[in-house]
Amino acid sequence: MQKIELGGVSVPRIGQGTWHMGENAGQRQAEVRALREGLDLGMTLIDTAEMYAEGGAEEVVGQAIRGRRDEVYLVSKVYPHNASTKGVQAACERSLRRLGTDTIDLYLLHWRGQYPLSETVEAFERLCEQGKILRWGVSNFDTDDLAELDAPACATNQVLYNPEARGIEYDLLPRQAQHNMPLMAYCPIGQGGALLHDAILQRIADKHSATTAQIALAWALRHPGVIAIPKAVNLDHLKQNAKADTVRLDDDDLAQIDAAYPPATRKHSLKMV
Repeated sequence: MQKIELGGVSVPRIGQGTWHMGENAGQRQAEVRALREGLDLGMTLIDTAEMYAEGGAEEVVGQAIRGRRDEVYLVSKVYPHNASTKGVQAACERSLRRLGTDTIDLYLLHWRGQYPLSETVEAFERLCEQGKILRWGVSNFDTDDLAELDAPACATNQVLYNPEARGIEYDLLPRQAQHNMPLMAYCPIGQGGALLHDAILQRIADKHSATTAQIALAWALRHPGVIAIPKAVNLDHLKQNAKADTVRLDDDDLAQIDAAYPPATRKHSLKMV
């Protein structure tokens, strides 16, 4: 699998998302099994957050990585309302307990809130000094947010990115590339399933003997600085995700996608879900 440097560590460019995991107790074992199978397939970056199922997803991840922590690059996020000096400390310690680990590899501010960025960054740096996190970053930050942050220590920015939401290509993606900051793409195969049934993507998928999900992932990964974190519980979907980085879209494929989902020609407000 293709690799990229994130926070000084080589990680796979396709990881595993966990949004909506931990919400249904009846699905817990399937979710744990899926994450472990994903690790077996080389998708060793796992992304979660205290927001997901109010800690439930972190508990699922904790169970999945038990006995395999050394294999995993672990990412979690703090709520904006917990992003004060004391709040970050307490939230991180709760996440560590749920995850069953002493250290989170990368800890993100989920989105901007009421607390000054300087206060949150100071709290992140304190956690680094304590060894409770190794690196920190942000999520759902636009160009002006990153400019205000102005912190070389910020390892990544995680944002919505797929053919249906490509406004970041106008300014945010180039800015991060200029600063050698990897971009983590959440919902890379879209929301609501429309992309999975798109006729254009299906035609391209048939050409490459692939699936529409693999085409969407390959499209995001055409940018060398992008990491994609799709969520999957089904084993076949996991296998498809893991192989998506072998799909190479040609100029005709990209032109068809551009025609169906035109690239941004002006600044757009950052989309979030």
